[in-house]
This record gives sequence, C-alpha cells and structure tokens, in this order.
Amino acid sequence: MKLLIVTCLKENQKDVSSIFREAGIRVFSVTETVGFKDGHQPDLMESWFSSGEEQYDSLFLFSFTGEREADKAMQLVREYNQLTSTQFPLRAFQLAVEQSSHSL
Repeated sequence: MKLLIVTCLKENQKDVSSIFREAGIRVFSVTETVGFKDGHQPDLMESWFSSGEEQYDSLFLFSFTGEREADKAMQLVREYNQLTSTQFPLRAFQLAVEQSSHSL
C-alpha cells in the first residue's frame, strides 16, 4: 500500500481528479491549505510557491492506494507537468505504508 499525495493550486483540482481517475484511484481526500513563500529558505519547497509575500489557495489531494495505481498517477503527474506550462506545477509524493488496519 502507498500513500499518494498531490499538491496543486485550487484551480487544478479537476485536473488532479482526472489523473487519479485515469490511474484507477477511485477513493481520495482533499484538504485545503494556504501556501506562503518568503524567499529566504532554500529547500525542497523552494519552487513550490512564488517568491514574495503572496498567498496561494492550494490543495492536498491524497489517497491510500495500491503500488500500481500510485506509480501510474506519478507518471501522469510528470506528463501533465511536461505538457502544461505553468509557474505552479503539480507536486506528487509517494510514501510506503508499512502497516494498516485496512487492506485494499
């Protein structure tokens, strides 16, 4: 089992939902968040939000899913980012779930 997390701007929710559907992920959750970037700390999140004090309405979409579905979604996110010219690409993360009280 994998935990798949995709972050995006709010206006890209339908695109990510389509990616999940195409990957065979039928059950997922969405949570709203506000992203900020002040431009002084270089790290993994460096290019997540633009520099400055602007805030961006963003989403976390996540699903506990099978490895095959998570891998397919990762591939589709990469393809989406290559085909879509945007300052705010989708960000996807895949984490192993070591244990679960529920099986897929």
